[in-house]
Amino acid sequence: MPDAFGMTARGLHRGERMDSRSPAPEFPAGLDWVNASEAPMLSALRGRAVLLWFWSYDNVHCWNLLPDLAYLENRYHDGLTVLGIHTPKYPHQRDSGAVLKAVNRLHIRHPVANDPDHLLWRQYGVDAWPSAVLIDAEGLISAIIPGEGRRQDLEERIAEVLDEAAERDLREYEAAVPASRPEPRLPLLFPGKLLATDKLLYVADSGHHRVLECNHDGRILRQFGSGDAGYWDGRNEECGLNDPQGLAIREDFLYVADRGNHCVRRIRLYGGDVETVLGNGERGRLRPHDAVAIETPIGNPTDLTIVADKLYVLSASQNQIWELNLGGGKVNVLAGTGKLGVQDGLSLEASFAQPSGVAPSGLQLLVADAAASAVRLVRLSDGRVTTLVGQGLYEYGDAAGTRDVARLQNPLAVAMDPRGIVFIADTYNGKIKALSLKSGAVRSLNVNYRLVEPAGLSIAAGALWVANTNVHEIVRIDLASGVGKRVPIGE
Repeated sequence: MPDAFGMTARGLHRGERMDSRSPAPEFPAGLDWVNASEAPMLSALRGRAVLLWFWSYDNVHCWNLLPDLAYLENRYHDGLTVLGIHTPKYPHQRDSGAVLKAVNRLHIRHPVANDPDHLLWRQYGVDAWPSAVLIDAEGLISAIIPGEGRRQDLEERIAEVLDEAAERDLREYEAAVPASRPEPRLPLLFPGKLLATDKLLYVADSGHHRVLECNHDGRILRQFGSGDAGYWDGRNEECGLNDPQGLAIREDFLYVADRGNHCVRRIRLYGGDVETVLGNGERGRLRPHDAVAIETPIGNPTDLTIVADKLYVLSASQNQIWELNLGGGKVNVLAGTGKLGVQDGLSLEASFAQPSGVAPSGLQLLVADAAASAVRLVRLSDGRVTTLVGQGLYEYGDAAGTRDVARLQNPLAVAMDPRGIVFIADTYNGKIKALSLKSGAVRSLNVNYRLVEPAGLSIAAGALWVANTNVHEIVRIDLASGVGKRVPIGE
């Protein structure tokens, strides 16, 4: 089941519409609506346009569809109902509790059902993430539109359905009922990445759209970002961030992968001034070549790191690693064709699958290649890519052992220990795994602490610092004893 970015569904060409006008299958009685108190029924939505979107919460192209859905919900609030049907890729995602966490992390406010066995996926003939199915006022399928970036197509069809319903005196004008089962109010909300130094801890408090500077005891010293999603420069709390993720530090500058804004921001730590150094706020699709960084769109930067005078940025939706010259402000692709895949080779011959975590290893980069459930190694001199762990896009699991045997499940972060051990946030397995670069063997770290979708790792002061994302906390694991302890951020 591929993602639908730039792909087709059931042989339909991009932009072609399916006008079968067949009745939309009703929802099964046992379908679990994770954030709604009452289960919606299509039969009760006659007179409205209904937009079903099929998605998997690990998929970056599904994330990118959300702003379009929010726009359509606001634009057609008097006649459109949007319903999400979550159809998982990974075993971990079959759990309704995990789906609810994703719904809240992505700030979704319409009803979402968990369809772990893909019953509706098959009934509606969907075969790609994301896909939107439009149902008219009489309960008939009007169109199936796969992929992201299709707002105009969706809007045209929704307007047609609603106008036709009004002309036939079928249209219902009441606003759709929002759905919400929120997270508890805590100091952190879905922290993504983090960066520890000898004395300080920087936390991407992603759900609160801010970056926190703390001491090792968890006391907050400064906040960067207003706390509301936005895109503007400023100082300290007077700037706007949107789902900040990866962090890297060089001298007086803290670099932030501002994923929701499709850009990289730079914070001058001395005064707190925040500015953009890569990206223009638009989602990137093209391959840059010696391009001006602040004029070049990038898609969903998830993590970054610095080696010498170069900033290396992962673009999750473009499946590439970019190299930004910090002195000259020019950007190039270090590695990645841009196509989703797990192909080793030199620079632009190699392919990645939603790269999401990066750490330096001498003059090489270690990359957590999430959609491939893999760890890749990238040589900086020529961009050559090799796979250390992982076998393919649908070869995932939870197994230790040699390279051929070891399996991960959507890893989101890596960190390099000075002893030559690579720690991996094996996110959907809820574990930290350790990879020996010398032997190639992978083992699970024996930690006396429950981890729930850990997404960020950093090593400093004799400890492995972990963003325990789905329980909204930071954990410090002592490397000598393996004992994990919660860091009381902001408490």
